[in-house]
Amino acid sequence: MKFYKMQGIGNDYIYFDCMRGEIAEPEKLSVKLSDRRFGIGGDGIILLCKSDVADCKMRMFNADGSEGKMCGNGIRCLGKLARDLGYVSGESCTVETLAGVKRLFFFFGGDGKVESVKVDMGAPELNGRLIPSTVEGERVVGYPLKVGGKTYAVTLVNMGNPHCVVFADPDSTDVEGVGRLFENSPVFPDRVNTEFVKVTGKNSLKMRVWERGSGETYACGTGACAAVVAAVLNGYCKAGEKVTVSLLGGELEIVCTGDSVFMTGAATLVFTGETAV
Repeated sequence: MKFYKMQGIGNDYIYFDCMRGEIAEPEKLSVKLSDRRFGIGGDGIILLCKSDVADCKMRMFNADGSEGKMCGNGIRCLGKLARDLGYVSGESCTVETLAGVKRLFFFFGGDGKVESVKVDMGAPELNGRLIPSTVEGERVVGYPLKVGGKTYAVTLVNMGNPHCVVFADPDSTDVEGVGRLFENSPVFPDRVNTEFVKVTGKNSLKMRVWERGSGETYACGTGACAAVVAAVLNGYCKAGEKVTVSLLGGELEIVCTGDSVFMTGAATLVFTGETAV
């Protein structure tokens, strides 16, 4: 079966066109193909599927085989793939995900193909129980959470995936060690993605992320959105203003309006190939 290796600022996935047929056991396939030595290599696999409620549907599986509800960088690349393959037309489309239907807006390069995408990510969920977590409250902002013998001030945000935002210098933080502790903390029944964020300017953040099921990745779209939401809630940034989030793989532009969060970033085809599924 043909695959498309795509990346959004370094967050790379293996894409399959499933508009004409399904793939059996995608969980196992993701584990097999995501391995960077014995497989194709990627943060997981993403399936472009038919939808009854939108132009197309996204299913994404992490490198450990677990299915994710949403993927910010992944949905941008999925939108590009759907547009470039002719499944959608025009300057926008809708994509069904397990976190609801999202609208995408395309920006084109000189070759007429999609170069970058803006995604309306919808409103953030801030209720502690609905992150989900064991922490009570309509908003969990600057909450003292003890992990691994150390107390961190955390802000919890769900952007289709659960996120725990910690304002700490990402370069001096043991992202893997601390990230694993957060991911597997009993406070988060579905595990959690953890963002380590530094405020570098009025409208700029620097971030590294530990993703549940994938480990540290070069970028995380929903994580960048969560970081900006947390920055607004903590008074570091203002709602309605464009914030640049710098990640290991590049930059994303995020606008948190209060009612919704908009994310804009590159979507790139790396190469195509064939593999036995």
